[in-house]
Amino acid sequence: MEHQLQSLETEARKSLEQLSDSGQLEEFRVRFLGRKGDFSTIMRQLGTVPAEERPRVGQLANSIKAEIERLFEGKKAALAATASGSAGKATPDLSLPGRCPAGGKLHPITLVMRETCAIFENLGFSVAEGPDVELDYYNFEALNIPAHHPARDMHDTFYISDSVLLRTHTSPMQARIMEAQQPPLRVIAPGKVYRCDSDITHTPMFHQVEGFLVDKNISFADLKGVLTVFTRKMFEKELPLRFRPSFFPFTEPSAEVDIACVICGGEGCRVCKKTGWLEILGSGMIDPEVFKMVGYDPEVYSGFAFGLGIERIAMLKYGIDDIRLFYENDQRFLSQF
Repeated sequence: MEHQLQSLETEARKSLEQLSDSGQLEEFRVRFLGRKGDFSTIMRQLGTVPAEERPRVGQLANSIKAEIERLFEGKKAALAATASGSAGKATPDLSLPGRCPAGGKLHPITLVMRETCAIFENLGFSVAEGPDVELDYYNFEALNIPAHHPARDMHDTFYISDSVLLRTHTSPMQARIMEAQQPPLRVIAPGKVYRCDSDITHTPMFHQVEGFLVDKNISFADLKGVLTVFTRKMFEKELPLRFRPSFFPFTEPSAEVDIACVICGGEGCRVCKKTGWLEILGSGMIDPEVFKMVGYDPEVYSGFAFGLGIERIAMLKYGIDDIRLFYENDQRFLSQF
């Protein structure tokens, strides 16, 4: 048996020297080291060796097997290095067709945001931007939402300190702009806003466009006219609008605006919960208390304000049923727009 083991080692060394590719290397492994290979066949004879000789023969067998495995791994590494080196030196085939990188696409939120701003700019509105990290005063108090006001519970605010927070809406731009400028004003304020909320229709960060108009003799009819033009331009249809009484601390009267369902045309479907209507924004006439906070005379000036969520508009415009799809960076989804 000792002679067989020594012969096996010699044969394995010679075989390894002749190998030239990974296929032959695998054949070597199966032949010499496999469960039914030559080494295993010899080891089955260990039971026939006298008991006093078995420890010495077993030790010899282990050392020979370890040596064959070491030689095998060394040859495997050498073949791999040779293969990678030759692959790197391969001459490219210039006759093959070229590979064009995939072109980038604008995110659907970006598309809807740009379209929204363009529609209002064509109506004479200017665009203003403000800070994402806002003071409590502008986010709440200047909009007629003092401390401990129950409306604050609707916002689920991310506070940085007692007086600093991540803005919960872009409405603070109303107070900031009215403090710095005198009427007439016609402004929209697009941007990111933040709230502690996350499900299929809400995300902790989303995009909003705040719009307001201040001048003499502005009425609710003006608000309705502007929003009617916006919805028809955005959805490219003459969709009916419905104004439902609501409550916002910085507008009075206030209304939530619904459009006829863009999916069923108002007939009633699963998306609109069989009502035929879909909510798209909140609006109202600017509260006189807000005018007083910025030094406007509410007896002279009036105005309206509205706020719409860009993700909500995009979901309705493109027929998307889960808001989280906008932020999963799935190229299959994003490349459709």
